[in-house]
Amino acid sequence: MKSLSNFWEDEDGMGVVEVILIIVVLISLVLIFKKQLTSIVKTIFAKITSNASSI
Repeated sequence: MKSLSNFWEDEDGMGVVEVILIIVVLISLVLIFKKQLTSIVKTIFAKITSNASSI
């Protein structure tokens, strides 16, 4: 009975599960907003490239 109680109180693996869930959510968001993110990155790099010659 004590081993069952220890199993439910053991939280050693919770950190790993939380990190995996966060990674899954981030990957899902990137896949959902891929077109918008690509557009933003292209715009930013275009501005950087055009302004780099003036430095």
